[in-house]
Formats: sequence, C-alpha cells, structure tokens
Amino acid sequence: MTDPVYKTDALIAQDIDAYLEAHQHKTMLRFITCGSVDDGKSTLIGRLLYDSKMIFEDQLAALEADSKRVGTQGQEIDFALLVDGLAAEREQGITIDVAYRFFATEKRKFIVADTPGHEQYTRNMVTGASTADLAVILIDARKGVLTQTRRHSYLVHQLGIRNIVLAVNKMDLVGYDQATFDAIVADYRAFATSIGIEDFVAMPISGFKGDNITALSENTPWYAGPALLPHLETVELDATSDQARPFRMPVQWVNRPNLDFRGFAGLIASGSVRPGDEVRVLPSGKTSTVARIVSLGGDRDEAVAGESVTITLADEIDCSRGQVIVAAKEPLEVADQFEATVVWMDETEMVPGRAYWLKIGTQTVSATVQHPKFQINVNTMEHLAAKTLDLNAIGVANITTDRAIPFAPYAENRDLGGFILIDKMTNHTVAAGMIHFALRRAQNIHWQATDLGRDHHAGMKNQKPAVLWMTGLSGSGKSTVANIVEKKLARMNRHTFLLDGDNVRHGLNKDLGFTDADRVENIRRVGEVAKLMTDAGLIVITAFISPFRAERDMVRAMMQPGEFVEVFIDTPLSVAEGRDVKGLYAKARSGALKNFTGIDSPYEAPDSPEIRIDTTQITPEEAADLIIAKLIP
Repeated sequence: MTDPVYKTDALIAQDIDAYLEAHQHKTMLRFITCGSVDDGKSTLIGRLLYDSKMIFEDQLAALEADSKRVGTQGQEIDFALLVDGLAAEREQGITIDVAYRFFATEKRKFIVADTPGHEQYTRNMVTGASTADLAVILIDARKGVLTQTRRHSYLVHQLGIRNIVLAVNKMDLVGYDQATFDAIVADYRAFATSIGIEDFVAMPISGFKGDNITALSENTPWYAGPALLPHLETVELDATSDQARPFRMPVQWVNRPNLDFRGFAGLIASGSVRPGDEVRVLPSGKTSTVARIVSLGGDRDEAVAGESVTITLADEIDCSRGQVIVAAKEPLEVADQFEATVVWMDETEMVPGRAYWLKIGTQTVSATVQHPKFQINVNTMEHLAAKTLDLNAIGVANITTDRAIPFAPYAENRDLGGFILIDKMTNHTVAAGMIHFALRRAQNIHWQATDLGRDHHAGMKNQKPAVLWMTGLSGSGKSTVANIVEKKLARMNRHTFLLDGDNVRHGLNKDLGFTDADRVENIRRVGEVAKLMTDAGLIVITAFISPFRAERDMVRAMMQPGEFVEVFIDTPLSVAEGRDVKGLYAKARSGALKNFTGIDSPYEAPDSPEIRIDTTQITPEEAADLIIAKLIP
C-alpha cells in the first residue's frame, strides 16, 4: 500500500494560478432564454447550472427542501427555483424580472439572462436581449408556436441577435414524438423566414428530465443534431467582426487627474486603435492623432473592440462626454432626424411630439417621436395604422433630436444605433429603439446664417426679448390678463405680440384637435413661432391652457436663458367652471365635449413658475401690473 501524495501549499497555489489563468482567457457567451409563459425557461437555466456543477452543497440542500415545500413532481428537484429569486415569482410560479446567472465549463464562460414570458414584461425581455450574443427560444411541445414566441423572435431579430436556438421543450410530456417536433419546427421556420431569420438550430429537449441538455438523449434516437450545452460551448461569436470594423469609441468621461494629463476614457465599440492613428471627434469634426493608449496595466500598443481604455490626443481639441472618437478616414454619420423601430415599454402611451430624453451611447439629448408610420402585428407581420404606441407595441417612426448626433445604423453597430427614451418628468425608461437610417432631408437642410441677428433686432427696439407664457385652466382669466399686459406695455413703447390659444386654432393650428398628441403639437408650433418672434426682438405674450409640464419645459428649452417667463394664472376649477363664459364646462359635463382640461383631461400645474397669479385675490388690472413689474423692474 502506497502512501497518499500530498501537495505542498506552493503546488496548490500553482494549480490555482493555472486554473485562474486558463479561466481568464476563456471566451464569454452572453445568451438569453425567451418564449411564452411556462415554456420552461427558468427550469432550463437551473438544469444548466446544476449540470455544470455551479451549485454549492448548501444551495443544493436548500433547493431540495424548497422543491418539496412547493410540491414539485414527486420529490425531484425543481430547477426553476434556482433562478426565480423574487418571492412573487415563487408564489406565482412565473418569472417577472430579468435574472442573470453566471456559470462556466472547461471551454467557455457564460452569462445567461432568464427573461419573463408574460406580455406585460416584454420590456424586461428587451433589456436582457440588448447585450446578448445568442437567444434560446423555448417552445412548449404541447402548445407549439404562440404569439409571445413570435413577439420575442421578432424582437430578438430586431435587436441584432443572429445566433438562435429553437429549443422545443417538454418533449417528455409528448412521448418524445418526432412528428410533433417536426411540425413545430416547420411552423416556426415559416414564421422565421417571414421576418428575416435566415438560420436557427432546432433541438428537442426536456429541461426537467435533462434530455439533450449536456449530452444527446437515448429518448430521441431520431435527432442527429447537437445537445444544447456543447452547442453553446462551440458556437462562433462575432467579436472578431467588431474588431474588423472601423474604429469607434464613445467618450464616457474626460480623465483629467492633473494639469499634465488629459485623456478620453471609454469602451471601444468597434475596430482597433494604435498610437499615431489619425482620428476625428464627432460631431465637431476636429481631427488629431492618438498620442497614447492608457489602461490599468500601463500604456498599450493597441486596443480593440470590447476594451475600456483612455486615449490621449496629440492636439488640444474640444472633446467631452457623449462625443465619439472615430477613425478619421471612416467617420460616422451625423444627423438629427432618423427612422427607427420603437418598442414602447411604458404603461402610459407614447405622445407624438412630446420631448423625451434620448440616450444613445454615452450621449443624452432631447428628442421627439412623430406619429408612427405603422405598428407591427407580430403574428402576421402586417403593418397597421397607428396614431400612437401603447405598452409592448412595436412600431416604426421618425425621431428628431434637438441637435445633430453621431450614430450608426443598429444593424452595423448596436452601441451606436440602439437607444432608449426616458420620460423627462418621471425619469422612467419608456421605450427602446433601433435606428435604421438618417432621413435624407436631415442632410439637405442647413442653417442659413444671416448678417443681422437677434441682438441687432432687440437693440433697434431698445428692449430685451421675452416670452410671457400664461398657463391655467379654461376660464382662469389668461386671455383677459394677457390683453391688459399687452396694452400696458404698448403705452410704455414696448414692441409686443399676443398669441392667443383660440386665435391660433383659426389658422396656424386649425388642423389640430384636442387629444393629448394634438395638444402637444399645438404647443410645439406656438413655441417655434414664439422663438422666431424673440429672434425679431419682440416681447411675446401667450395665453394657452398648455396643460402638460413637459411641453411648457420644451418651449422653455427653445428660448435663450432667462427669456421664458412662466406665469401661472392660478384659478381653482370650481371658480373657472363657475364663470364658464364660453359654455365649455357645461358641454364637457354633459359629455358633448371630450378631452376637456380639468374634466376628462388632466392639467399639470407648474411646480415653480416665475410668476403666480391668484385671481381670487387680485383683479386682472392688478395682475397685469404685477407681471410688468417683474418683467421690467
């Protein structure tokens, strides 16, 4: 009998170092599981974690106890409990949030996102898919291709995922019937072809029983393809294609630790860069050469797509967060109008014309979405007419930003072609989008410089331009106060113009109704007119209900700092309705007038107006004097 061989601490340390070194150089595959409700996504991921030995003994013991407690089939392990971490998920037996899990095999590292199957959580699925390299689309063998299967497949394709596995799950519940599998694959292939999915790998599996997960199953002798895990270990990634593309790096922040160093830090979205390369900063177009590439380990001779580095330039040129450093001879497009696919992810429907924050790359700009060109029926791929988009709707629309931004079509670069929309009031992410192309008119329309500017026009009138924006309920007294203010300013030899809500609807805005979207467009047009008038040096007085804060803020953003003066004509609804000089409240109460502010359409009072007028305490004449006193001290 030979004595056992014990390793010294040094040898153990060497083994650990060797393992970590090998682990560090493994490729990483990010993938998602998606499909309809109860297709077995969480169970499949739990099985992968279990079979890849990524569960500790105490976790396994807790899993076995939980499986018995929730009453799974027999006394077998419920692998879904490994992933469904939220209490609400375990109680309902569904996935709500996106659950990310890490595991590794001898060949590759993995990050898997378990995404919800319910339609109401489609936005969570989009989140998980946005960074994935591969999608495992599960189908319950008993149910076949469902609406949510089609929805997720369409989104996966739109989000640029080209590696797709069609996993027909729960084959054990249909007796491992080949005919059932073949019929589902044929049905899915017909749909996939219609949306542009050119290829996918179909496999029959049972996440619960483990068939065709880590090795081919004896229960499906008719299946000659790969098992799931070996396929995930060997599928080719397109990281090399990212490196072969032109160099692009959105600037995350300007690294200025001292006066002797100024670098631009960011994650390289595509291509490679070396010291001496000529680069261009967009949107300014200024050019320079790369002086150094600095990383945590010191200076580099080269950096490639997927790496985070700091670049220093040979010249002192303006470059800040949100701008993009690109190869000088292969620049990005720069535009302010685009066509894009929009996936609406908020319970409040999209309001065409409303300003949202658009975040693309490291840049955030103000943007408006126009009326959708069409909405997409994910079952038939039919293009449906739509005036807006509601929760989980997918449509195509034109988007306009407040300034030109560098971009790439999403099909070319996910980082520089994908964006999210954020509600300015709530800071909720309301949509995700993929840019198709810049609108041609965006490239053909340029700002024409004129010799006489706004300062000259204001100087000729001996006054400072301003916009007195009066907002309040119908019947609050806006038009009365605005008219008195204009007459008093005229006596002071001030050059003014009064824009009244009813008057502009006889001409400029006669085509607009009173839906939320039309109200937004009404205010946008008035804002643009008011801006032109301030450029002419005028004091503009407006009297509009303008019920939404977001649109009043939009007009404020159009003006020069300090020129927009919000005047809240604060009259209680009961008082305004008691006046009802136009008889509109009576019509609204009877149901004859729809979308009337204060009755069946909301009014969002200003949070901090420059001037607040309480018409229950002072007369219109006194209100006008108060406004003028603040405008002209």
